[in-house]
Amino acid sequence: MPKLKTHKATSKRFWLTGKGKLRRRQSGQNHFNARANEKVTKNKRKDEDVTATNPGLRTLIPYK
Repeated sequence: MPKLKTHKATSKRFWLTGKGKLRRRQSGQNHFNARANEKVTKNKRKDEDVTATNPGLRTLIPYK
């Protein structure tokens, strides 16, 4: 059976924690943040868990 290919864009955006959960960065951090209030900008700094809403995501990064 051939090896699975890693989807490179996915492997750059998601990573595994020690317990095997997938995490990603919060979106919308690059620009237009001066007009957002402090609470919004503070919450954008946190990483976010990827829930079971996208089960096919794990197949894109099989060896991570």
